[in-house]
Amino acid sequence: MKFVAFERSKQRTGASRRLRVTGRTPGIVYGGGEPLLIELDHNALWHTIKKEAFHASVLDMELDGKEQKVLLRDFQMHPFKQMILHIDFQRVDATTKLHMKVPLHFSGDELSPAVKTEGCIANHVMTEINVLCLPADLPEFIAVDLSKLKKGVSLHLNDIPLPKGVTAVTHGKNNPVVVSVVVISSGEAAADATDGAAAPAAAAAAPAAKAPAGKAAPAAKAPAAKK
Repeated sequence: MKFVAFERSKQRTGASRRLRVTGRTPGIVYGGGEPLLIELDHNALWHTIKKEAFHASVLDMELDGKEQKVLLRDFQMHPFKQMILHIDFQRVDATTKLHMKVPLHFSGDELSPAVKTEGCIANHVMTEINVLCLPADLPEFIAVDLSKLKKGVSLHLNDIPLPKGVTAVTHGKNNPVVVSVVVISSGEAAADATDGAAAPAAAAAAPAAKAPAGKAAPAAKAPAAKK
């Protein structure tokens, strides 16, 4: 993914604020040498930063007609305005492994036996994982197939095939759960069924309640007494 940056000279106090007024976002590129002060067009950056690939892939930064490989490392947002106040990038060395967070893309859970026939739901415990790999091997996302989920069996990190050259970093956790299979309680199912049955019954009862009351039958006359 490519974006354009412009070099900026060292500024005095208040320069970043003045830069934002002109529609530019200040930033910095560090690692592998001297830090480099840059600025980016805010509107272009605002749309680009919404893309998942901008956060989880090696980026091509065009600066003065030349391209550099960088990673997005941090950015600061305004407390209430739709404004990016500052952004940080790190230079990428092709021979040095990266430690990055990569998003997980789930699919197929609605086709699994657990969800389709066994009355369960798939609870996504993790939505991203930490990985270690060379820049060339860094994936934008990792696909997770849930079509074989079964009742009572959770999906662990070791169950997910990783791309070549990519190693998961668990920070001391032993094979954490990525997706848990949760059984829908009978109480919840009964409540849903009751709600579904109650609706037609209430609808049928409504017209009856609005119907006018019938007139009372006249009282029978007592027979006349014999003389």
